[in-house]
Amino acid sequence: MRPRPAPGHLNYWRAGLSSVPEEVWRHQDCEVLILADNRLTRLPAGLGRLRRLHTLDLGHNALTELPEEIGALAGSLTRFLYVHDNRLTALPDALCRLDRLGYLNAGDNPLGRLPEGIGAMAGLVELRVQRAGLAALPESVGRLRGLRELWLGGNALTGLPDGVAGLGALRELELRDNALPHVPGALRELPLLRRLDLRGNRIDALPPWIAGLPSLEKLDLRWNAVDDAAAPVRALRERGCVVLT
Repeated sequence: MRPRPAPGHLNYWRAGLSSVPEEVWRHQDCEVLILADNRLTRLPAGLGRLRRLHTLDLGHNALTELPEEIGALAGSLTRFLYVHDNRLTALPDALCRLDRLGYLNAGDNPLGRLPEGIGAMAGLVELRVQRAGLAALPESVGRLRGLRELWLGGNALTGLPDGVAGLGALRELELRDNALPHVPGALRELPLLRRLDLRGNRIDALPPWIAGLPSLEKLDLRWNAVDDAAAPVRALRERGCVVLT
């Protein structure tokens, strides 16, 4: 067992755990709980009793599900939730109650889809769901008005819902290694988008409107079939945008 590095912090990183230590539930003042890089397969329902928890790291374990009680942390879990690199086949609907959470990483899990209610997580600033077997996004994702970074690489997306046009605060969008046949039209409504990663898709032409994205600083098109001399590419470069083809 590892000692607490500071009051309110419990750190069990790489502690060889196959279950959550019982002593965790005695620390009702816990604000940061790190259980990453262990062999956990389940979380007890007692997790919902840690009502002061603002950061929870469960990455790199063998979890197959998250307990519904995670929704009981809606008032406190406001900073970071890491559940990446587990064996999760779904995210519980209760997760969507975390409407003040700022950062969620659920990548490297065989999810297949995101909860329809994910748009209720209004506090999200950064969402990472890479390599999660996603073929589509729920329309409600467009209700994440404060989202600044969205990472969706390594999925099976062939398009984005029209609701993505509502992500007016988005600065960075990563869509590499999907199956997009063209640049999603909803992106034309994102005035603050600075970096767009479209590497490794099936795009062979760019829409003229992409040259009019006012904040775009970098567009990565490598491993597509876009002509390096295409008019939108030239227009973007002329105004100082870095375009990689």
